[in-house]
Amino acid sequence: MSAADRAGVLGEVADGVFAYVQPDGSWCVNNAGLIVSEGRAVLVDTAATEARARSLRAAVVAQGRPVPYAVVNTHSHGDHTFGNFVFPEAVVHAHHETRREMAAAGLHLTGLWPQVEWGALEVVLPEVTYRDELTLHVGAVTARLIHLEVAHSTNDTAVWVPERRVLFTGDVVMSGVTPFLPMGSVAGSLRAVARMRALDPAVVVAGHGVVGGVEVLDTTEAYLLWLQELARQGVSAGLTAPEVAREADLGPFAGLLDPERIVPNLYRAFAEERGRAHGGALDMSAVIAEMDTMFEEMAAYRGAPPVCHA
Repeated sequence: MSAADRAGVLGEVADGVFAYVQPDGSWCVNNAGLIVSEGRAVLVDTAATEARARSLRAAVVAQGRPVPYAVVNTHSHGDHTFGNFVFPEAVVHAHHETRREMAAAGLHLTGLWPQVEWGALEVVLPEVTYRDELTLHVGAVTARLIHLEVAHSTNDTAVWVPERRVLFTGDVVMSGVTPFLPMGSVAGSLRAVARMRALDPAVVVAGHGVVGGVEVLDTTEAYLLWLQELARQGVSAGLTAPEVAREADLGPFAGLLDPERIVPNLYRAFAEERGRAHGGALDMSAVIAEMDTMFEEMAAYRGAPPVCHA
């Protein structure tokens, strides 16, 4: 895929609400969002590399649109936060655990793919944090920041624009892309999807992949339920997560990008099947230490290391 093919596209999905979609939505190639009303703007997430973040900024302020006064980070992972620094005019908002995890992880993500041209990144932490819900007023519309508890991570924020019925899910939902749950919870993700469905969105902008409607929630829910069933069968049979992953028929999920994520996803599902709850703060030093092992196991599953096109 050429650099031109991977360039992000800013498209209006409702009056004054935009999705910035970066193909193909795989590892580190995330989506962002923009909410504009009455000369005010809020940006939802940034991007992984300096070049991608600067391209995002150029798209956001094109056609006379205002520079965002606020950036919302939907969670702590670098593909959604590393580009904060190219919006110095904006105050960064996020869940309180997002700030803590960002500070602990730093630029660790860059070490997983050293061949990527990350650029001169600077970690900019959220200055405003919240616990349960926070509302930003953007001219005539509102952006509700809703903590989804433990799902993709411990600190996921959904951004809901009720006046336009547009939902930004962060990485709790990915569109055409396999979910990634080892730092979160399968059961928690199912609860989060149900909570987002209850908002009755007309447009769903996932953390990665194409813009859709409620069918994007449906696919995520189906995958999560399938994972739980695989874990039940695997634990009952005395198998390991990698063994179950190798034997699993992906069926309707075979077309999702990054299928190798089934391995770490099953580790999480196995843990939950055995009664291990997952909530609260993560020991980020332990998470960082485990990432190399997770990537080795995903490489073994797919026969090659996971590829990042950032």
